[in-house]
Amino acid sequence: MTTASRIGLLGGTFDPIHLGHLAAARAADEALGFDRLLFIPSNAPPHRPDSPRASGYHRLRMTALAVADAPGWAASDLELARGGASYTFDTLTALREREPASQFFFITGADAFAEIGSWRRYPDLLALAHFVVIARTGTSFDRIRGRLPELASRMVACDASSSSACRTAPFPSIFLINADTPDVSSTDVRRRAAAGISLAGLVPDAVAGYITEHRLYA
Repeated sequence: MTTASRIGLLGGTFDPIHLGHLAAARAADEALGFDRLLFIPSNAPPHRPDSPRASGYHRLRMTALAVADAPGWAASDLELARGGASYTFDTLTALREREPASQFFFITGADAFAEIGSWRRYPDLLALAHFVVIARTGTSFDRIRGRLPELASRMVACDASSSSACRTAPFPSIFLINADTPDVSSTDVRRRAAAGISLAGLVPDAVAGYITEHRLYA
């Protein structure tokens, strides 16, 4: 009998992808043990009022460069190829149709998940995948439990000591993970790039080189 693949999913504008994104993905991967982890640049983020500064082509290329050296990690053009607004419900539905035997784990930040009631097709989308909620180390998840009491029974706190139990949690669960992620924002990266300031410590070296080579955000 073939074991179902465990596939982590991290979506975002990735304008550009930075070390904070990678640290969140790594924390989720270490806690839950993915067979693959897909980074999915969005085409048109529905919750973002302005368009991404870099084209979809450049954002996908930067994402691919950022994950090139991590076994099992890859960039996906799923949302860019589909076009239009990038809704999580549509993405999860497409992936489940493509790989019906796989388990999917959708990774998101605590602030974004706190607003999940405003996401398209909520709460139906929560039945399509496990959700993995990442917060900065030391952050309490009580606010999320209090804001979403109807989901509290499905929330499972994960850390190094409980990873085995988390990997066998029932479907669909909501995993809560504290992670030591750097305080980096794409907005700050774009600002520094426009000013010609070094991006060291904010993005992978390959991404910094790509931004410079193609004069992105200048």
